[in-house]
Amino acid sequence: MVLANGEEKRIGINRIHLEEDAGKSMHDQDPNYSYVDLNRAGVPLIEIVTEPDIRSAEEASALLTEIRTLVRHLNVSDGNMEEGSLRCDANISIREVGCTAFGTRCEVKNLNSMRNVRRAMEFEFNRQIEVTENGEEIIQSTLNFDADKGTTSPMRTKEEANDYRYFPDPDLPPIFISDEWLEAIKSAMPTLPNEIVNQLIEYYGINKAEANILAEDVELYRYFNNAKVE
Repeated sequence: MVLANGEEKRIGINRIHLEEDAGKSMHDQDPNYSYVDLNRAGVPLIEIVTEPDIRSAEEASALLTEIRTLVRHLNVSDGNMEEGSLRCDANISIREVGCTAFGTRCEVKNLNSMRNVRRAMEFEFNRQIEVTENGEEIIQSTLNFDADKGTTSPMRTKEEANDYRYFPDPDLPPIFISDEWLEAIKSAMPTLPNEIVNQLIEYYGINKAEANILAEDVELYRYFNNAKVE
């Protein structure tokens, strides 16, 4: 659950998978050339793929904020988007009101700040509306976002899943997770930020905004718990 525009919204998770960072292309360093940054190549990462439940740039930003809070709280990552610790690939499509079928999607790659996520999504949303209203066809593609101009541009035609030629690794046997194992993992987990917020409101009567500030900063929350009233 995330809070966006004053309302709670449930965003489903389709899957989470492990990868190794392959580096990134940089298109804004030189007007004539693209560069390849391999400084993070081989670094392990996880990719979270949501269900198509996000309906606005604000909801996407709220989800990223929630993920960043969680990874920081659990000491998984510092979650700094500007440094590449957390990135967003935003898939955007449009459809007419009342239509149940999703439109052709375009993916904006490697967005590196909450602000740029909102800017890229809003620009691409409006671009697709303009293309459709002009009677043209939206081409499924991977896009780059120019932060200076606030515009998207095509990088390559978007591949489908079968273009990646996935196949099972014969050296990796399937892992079956029992209900007992899952319960043991859950019971060993620390209290998560949302639970901390509710506890702070209930025990100390502080408002939700103040509770969120404490819950989002592990060190501040620890200091709060250790403080004594003289």
